[in-house]
Amino acid sequence: CNLQPKDAAKMPESAWKLLFYSLSWSYGAYLLFCTDYPFFHDPPSVFYDWKQGMEVPTDIAVAYLLQCSFYGHSLYATAYMDTWRKDSLVMLLHHVVALTLIASSYAFRGACAGGALTPHCPCPVPIPVLSPSPRFWFRLYWFPLKVLYATCHSSLQSVPNIPFYFFFNALLLVLTLMNIYWFLYIVLFVAKVLLGQMQEVNDVREYDVEESRKP
Repeated sequence: CNLQPKDAAKMPESAWKLLFYSLSWSYGAYLLFCTDYPFFHDPPSVFYDWKQGMEVPTDIAVAYLLQCSFYGHSLYATAYMDTWRKDSLVMLLHHVVALTLIASSYAFRGACAGGALTPHCPCPVPIPVLSPSPRFWFRLYWFPLKVLYATCHSSLQSVPNIPFYFFFNALLLVLTLMNIYWFLYIVLFVAKVLLGQMQEVNDVREYDVEESRKP
């Protein structure tokens, strides 16, 4: 491949994310569509018969372990290994929020909150090559419709005094705001292409003069 040096430097990062997201999202899709869990088609079912200390099924516990491990690693990788971009601080915040949400949800048996990333678009490739449609569909349509509806509304219907209601929903709303933030980057990229302001595919999150961030 005739990659530019800056693209070759980013190749390991992109390849790793492509591999992980492909596998993890496929596993999440398997749990939602190939098992008896009705969470996708009936989101409120997450909270049916919910009680503190309830047992977490092994297959769901595996999903928790994979996601926690990935976001724990991503915190370090974003800060010290990956190319530093305009949205890197937001990315660090995202990883902290996701890790806190997933770990806390496992501890308090909030399975829907812990599975918050499953409806997300399985597209770890750079933002410029993403179509706005799938990213909008997964992150700004299915995510609020399935996850936020269940945690903000249905949870109180099934468990009126559910613990940490505001804590979990605040984290999920922060994720939603970050989804909007990244979607705007895609809209910006499309606008630049349509207006002829971009002659080649470049990541609009990167600085004009790319500099590696020093720890």
